[in-house]
Amino acid sequence: MNNYQICSKTIMDTSDPNIIFNEFGESDYYVNFHKNILPQWNFGKDKLDELMNYAHVVKRDGEGKDFDCIIGLSGGLDSSFCAYVTTKIMGLRPLIYHVDAGWNTEQAVSNIEKIVDGLQLDLVTDVINWKEMKDFQRSFFKAQIAEQDGPQDIAFFSSLYKFARKNGIKYVFTGGNYSTECCREPDEWGAYPGIDNVLINDIQNKYGTIKLSSFPIVDIFKYKIYYQKVLGMKVFHPLNYVPFDKKDVEDLLSEKFGWQPFKHKHHESRFTRFIEDYWLPRKFGFDKRRAHLSSLILTGQITRGEALERISKPELDEQTLMNEKKYISDKLGFSEDEFETIFKSENKTYKDYRSKRKLIGLGIIVMRYLGLEKRLFR
Repeated sequence: MNNYQICSKTIMDTSDPNIIFNEFGESDYYVNFHKNILPQWNFGKDKLDELMNYAHVVKRDGEGKDFDCIIGLSGGLDSSFCAYVTTKIMGLRPLIYHVDAGWNTEQAVSNIEKIVDGLQLDLVTDVINWKEMKDFQRSFFKAQIAEQDGPQDIAFFSSLYKFARKNGIKYVFTGGNYSTECCREPDEWGAYPGIDNVLINDIQNKYGTIKLSSFPIVDIFKYKIYYQKVLGMKVFHPLNYVPFDKKDVEDLLSEKFGWQPFKHKHHESRFTRFIEDYWLPRKFGFDKRRAHLSSLILTGQITRGEALERISKPELDEQTLMNEKKYISDKLGFSEDEFETIFKSENKTYKDYRSKRKLIGLGIIVMRYLGLEKRLFR
């Protein structure tokens, strides 16, 4: 890459084409963290009173109901710790909700069982129609965009929001947090900011073969405006109100529940693991681990040197990656030649399709102005 540059404090680099560096070689990710996130967050310290005050409100609103709130559980670290904090620290009665999109690892399934059983919680699982899931994911591959995890994410969030609304559950608790996610992936890395039914319909109409009749899709403006502002649904991030060190929490969950840590973030999904470890770095030229590891650098959990060592090699060995490539292509009904042709064909972006990205962008600007969003969006 011409004029390559890497942040002097994190490992974000010019694989994000819009990254900005100051005179000290510090990226806008580093600057944004120290200017907009850290002063308010302060590593989750001294926020217990705020957390418990919120717990009191949620508990009061839950009187006479079976559950105080709902938590989407993937079996990964963040959502598992969210269930622990909500139950053991806040003293609430969450309903655990899991969306099975067909790509769970055995370890994820085991972790879900251990958290649910260990905390004595109720679990609801929504199994997505595989025929529709498969066709939707095939469409995204044919679209040649980096947002290959889009169909899964759409299913996860939409199903959760629809269930909560249908069952009158006001509070949605999420494992999203600053400690492991303060460095947001840019749009160019497939981090499209929200569920956009215009983009979804354009891609599916062009490349899909069936109608997504039962697939859960809740557009970003529907859940941001109608669900939250009209119906009063509240989305809460409890992990921003407690100290959260990744290694310490892994040890805590392992000791108390037998929960097993993953090698890297998002490895609870076999599909996401393949996309992030193979497809995106080799086809599009960027590695999402840069954002994941930069978050841990910014929050003091690893050193920059440790992150550089980690990023120097894939998380999975070559033979495993090749096995996963065949598994993914077979399960989605692609021949090896078809899948390889897609892999080698010209890359596209969401800009090649109809979308509401500009309108969503205006919403993000408003949220940042109001102080409701601290992470860097572009």
